[in-house]
Amino acid sequence: MNMSPLHTTLTAGWLACSLCLRTAGGAEEMAADTPAPAAVADADWLATLRRSADALQWSDDIVRHDWRLQRRPGVDACRLLDPQDEVVQEGSRQVCVEALAALEQAGKVPPVTGPTVIVLHGLGEGRRSMRPLVDFLRKNIDATVLSFGYASTSTGIDDHGRALADVIQGLPAADSISFVGHSMGNLVVRRWMGLAAEDDLARVRRMVMLGPPNQGSELAQMVAKIGVLAALSNGAARELVLDWQRISQDLAVPPCPFGIVAGGKGDDRGYSSFLAGDDDAVVRVEETRLQGARDFLLLPVHHAAMMKHQGVQQATATFLKTGQFQAAAPPAAASK
Repeated sequence: MNMSPLHTTLTAGWLACSLCLRTAGGAEEMAADTPAPAAVADADWLATLRRSADALQWSDDIVRHDWRLQRRPGVDACRLLDPQDEVVQEGSRQVCVEALAALEQAGKVPPVTGPTVIVLHGLGEGRRSMRPLVDFLRKNIDATVLSFGYASTSTGIDDHGRALADVIQGLPAADSISFVGHSMGNLVVRRWMGLAAEDDLARVRRMVMLGPPNQGSELAQMVAKIGVLAALSNGAARELVLDWQRISQDLAVPPCPFGIVAGGKGDDRGYSSFLAGDDDAVVRVEETRLQGARDFLLLPVHHAAMMKHQGVQQATATFLKTGQFQAAAPPAAASK
């Protein structure tokens, strides 16, 4: 269908507004297959909105399984959350560190040891968006699986990479570390890899990228062309919209085996009629590619639903265990 220039501008503006709203409200946390707001009780809907907004204000500083010490970017305001995300201590970082140490000494917070996998969410999301994948991995791989939350719209990718560095440095007994990133979470890992000390990089084992905008984002460029929307972008969202050429230079290629899962239809149209070529409705397949990848997998899944997709979950677990998305067939028995 051929669209007039006005129609094209209006549809691009609608897409841009959608991206900004998702960034501001964490709507990506509710994937395409979740109930519509009208079907959810008001109390549950409001609670979801509060959790989404709250997740955009805090970045993890220390993670111990499902316990975490979080910091509000830019200030010395911290809090300690239990596995139910209830606040058990708040105040300065020193106060929260002391509270966590007391819980560790009492045996209430176990240490993180052995093989460890860190899962990262994307732009405008929170840790809850990755819970289906985290739960699957905990049941299907022999490793401690942690989720890393970061205030994606409050500060830039460099700050998120440094927050991830703090978490990793706080895991000295994790003898190997792998990563699973969704969307912008992959850029955060790649930024950390550009900052990391050699001994921390030596612990990195494997990485799985889900819908990564490794080559930037055409959708973000649509926002950049609409001045008022570009001006409303904050933090890492603003960097994708206005500063991709600058931030892309600081993103390291993983020094470990890594695989990429892209969403798409396997044709030249994809899920969005507004993006060129195949896409997952947010990121184009070609934008996910990165030279040096050990394996690449295309699955029919929307961007926001990747963490709930069984094929994505299984492929992620397989790569973390074997270094490829499809397990190698066992050797044929020797003929007698």
